[in-house]
This record gives sequence, C-alpha cells and structure tokens, in this order.
Amino acid sequence: MKYILIGDSGHGKVIEDCIRANGHQVIAKLDDKYQSIFQEDIYTKGPISAVENILDEETKVVISIGHNQIRKKIVERLQLTSACYGTVVHPSAIVSSSSTIANGTVVMPNVVINADCIVGNHVILNTSCIIEHDCIVHDFAHISPGAVLTGGVSVDEGTQIGARSSVNPSIQIGKWTTIGAGSAVINDIPDYVTAVGVPAKLIKERRIFSE
Repeated sequence: MKYILIGDSGHGKVIEDCIRANGHQVIAKLDDKYQSIFQEDIYTKGPISAVENILDEETKVVISIGHNQIRKKIVERLQLTSACYGTVVHPSAIVSSSSTIANGTVVMPNVVINADCIVGNHVILNTSCIIEHDCIVHDFAHISPGAVLTGGVSVDEGTQIGARSSVNPSIQIGKWTTIGAGSAVINDIPDYVTAVGVPAKLIKERRIFSE
C-alpha cells in the first residue's frame, strides 16, 4: 500500500514510521508551506491541492496533522470520499477483533483497544494509550500518549485527552473539549471547555470554529 501524507511535520514522521512498520510506503508529503510540486528523494512534495494529481486506486491519504480543528478543516476542504483515506495501525498495537476503527485514523505503537470499542474517522490514538471495553471515540478526537479510557467512556468529536490522563468508567466527555495532561476525570465534562487537575475541574470555555 502507498500513502500520501497531508502535513509535513513532526506528527507525520511518527505516522510514516507506523506505515513503514507495516511494510508500506509513503510516496508524497503535501503541505501548504510548499508553493509548487517537486521531488525530494523518494517523496513527491507540494501544496495540499496536489493530492488530486497523485491519488489513485492503489494509494491512500492520511491527514498527518495533530491539531484536531485543522485536521477537520482539511478533510472538509478536500471533499474526498471516505474510502480514499487509509487507516494506519502499528503492528505492536493490540486491537480486539470486536472493535472497529474508521478511515483516516492512526493507531500508534503499543496502543490497546479492548472489546467492542468504536473509533471514528481521523482519530489519533497516540503511543501507549489504552481504550478499554465499550468505549466510543468520535471523529477527529486525539487520545494522547499514555492516556487511559476505562470501560464505557465516550469522547465526542474533536476532543483531546491529555497525556497520562485517566477517565473513569462510563464518563461522557463533550465535543471539542480539552482534558489537561495528567488529569483524572471522575465526572462528565461538557462541550467546548478545558478541564484539568485531579480530579479534573473546568477552567475555561473554548472558542471553536463554526461546525
């Protein structure tokens, strides 16, 4: 399988390592910091719009940008079908056969996804995070390194769970919310807020682009 990465930065390097670990190849890195299409070593590089010139039936696209809002904006801008996006799962990850992972999502090394989980489109499950049984992680969310979702947790669209955070069973976390690193979430958290601490407490509301 060949891949086109949208976003040529640090997060893309990690995704490329996951792709290579599966024996696949990145053929292009597209980013709007480039003004024209050019060749650099084995990669085609150029602006994001160049994806139309490169994409074919044997190639998949991954949005290799860690910022959840920007990832969503690029997906909306490109208007590609869902089937154009690849799902990348590092071979060291443990994924239950009863769980599902949608298109465009990246599962980093040593992630655990246990039984009957649903992971949406364009999600980042970062290194060594744990998604316990019956969790739902909605589109464009990011579960940071070492974070733990215990059983039955729901993380809504665009939300980021900070590194080494933990979320108690059956907690509901709203959309486009941020949970600070190292927090312990013991109560439901609403949409569009930032919550930090042990236990996690709301510290501010967030401004968000129009959905």
